[in-house]
Amino acid sequence: MSPLELDFESCYRAVSARDSRFDGRFYTAVTTTRIYCRPICPARTPSSRNVRFYRHAASAEAAGFRPCKRCRPELSPGDPGWDLRGDLVGRALRLIDDGAADERGVAGLARRLHITERHLHRLFVAELGVGPLAVARTKRLLLAKQLLTETGLPVTEVAFAAGFGSVRQFNATMRETYGFTPSELRATAGRPAAAPPAPEVAGPVTLRLRLHRREPYDVAGVFGFLTSRAIPGLEVASPASYSRAVPGGTITLTPRPDHVALDVAVADTRQLARVVARCRRLLDLDADPDAIAEALGQSSLAPLVQARPGLRVPGTFDGFELAVRAVVGQQISVAGARTLLGRIVARTGGPLFPTAAELREADLTGLGLTNRRIATLADLSGRVADGDIDLDGGQDPAEAVAELLKVPGIGPWTASYIALRALRDPDAWPTGDLVLNKRMAALGIPHDHIERWRPWRAYAALHLWSSS
Repeated sequence: MSPLELDFESCYRAVSARDSRFDGRFYTAVTTTRIYCRPICPARTPSSRNVRFYRHAASAEAAGFRPCKRCRPELSPGDPGWDLRGDLVGRALRLIDDGAADERGVAGLARRLHITERHLHRLFVAELGVGPLAVARTKRLLLAKQLLTETGLPVTEVAFAAGFGSVRQFNATMRETYGFTPSELRATAGRPAAAPPAPEVAGPVTLRLRLHRREPYDVAGVFGFLTSRAIPGLEVASPASYSRAVPGGTITLTPRPDHVALDVAVADTRQLARVVARCRRLLDLDADPDAIAEALGQSSLAPLVQARPGLRVPGTFDGFELAVRAVVGQQISVAGARTLLGRIVARTGGPLFPTAAELREADLTGLGLTNRRIATLADLSGRVADGDIDLDGGQDPAEAVAELLKVPGIGPWTASYIALRALRDPDAWPTGDLVLNKRMAALGIPHDHIERWRPWRAYAALHLWSSS
């Protein structure tokens, strides 16, 4: 199903079959109940004459429908069509997920994308039927609904964590959109036994959320990849969990049978939306494994695809951090890169990874880095700090790669690796990678097959890397 079109018959068949492959791709609104649901909702399938289909939850809410309390649309994995698009609307949606609209407003979001607010609104209406403000509001409401249902966070904290400016605004928006107040929702949903109690003393707020994914999901591959590259002093990882420091707190991600548990402790709950969005990208939770397997499984990679179903491309929590990892890791082992990166974190004060502005001013001599590598990191840091390169979703991936290639010491392999993990380009291919070349030679795969793996060459690279 194209992300640009919704075919009524195809959608209705998916709803009737409760086909999980379509979860997050569209929403079913029932005119008789004024409720919208996920395609997998266990409720009785409504008559076709009483349903409408919407590509985004915001579109359904703008049409006057409220989310189902049974299937909980806030738990839907993201639409892979939007997740992979590098155009303006796709990038804007990722920035909204990252909290950009809450922090800077729609005008600030448009400036980040280097377009006018009017043009951004026009693009959203053409694609989704609603403007970016409506999308941002729905994101806030659905996050608030999940917090009210899954945690014991006080309603006041929920309001600010979800991005609302005041409790009064939160209550009014919830009642206007959903027909009930936050307290009424919490009373009807009930608090799960595992939910942490509301904090009684000052300090970081600790809570747990569920991050849903599409199946199959290669837990061993993702967590193994992160474990082998964990930076000392910043990350602690194993096949069973991944923890790290984030601005204002810490996170721990633990795979469960049908989701990933996110345990987060933050001093400022207003960062929660950003933390959730970045964790989803880090674990590649919004990918479409069926579409990827169908494409690569019919190629010379078929044995690798069958051996590792649900393979994902691990992303990053911070784009600049990943770019530094790529530069430091040039032509050295993974273990050697970890050691050098750990020294950088320690030199800049830790436990957080330094920002671009901090690294630009840091003295990196005496850590084992060559003078040329130090110069490359200084140049990269300056360009990111000055806004010439945006590695967190605001810049067109092709433009970002072109800007990266202007940095002395960054060549096609490094730029492609950054595109693969930080820019989430599903077709990125690390040109000249020695391991990839060796694996292809060992498997007897000619180099002209690389073009046959489009638009999923990033996943092809992970299959080859993980098979070595």
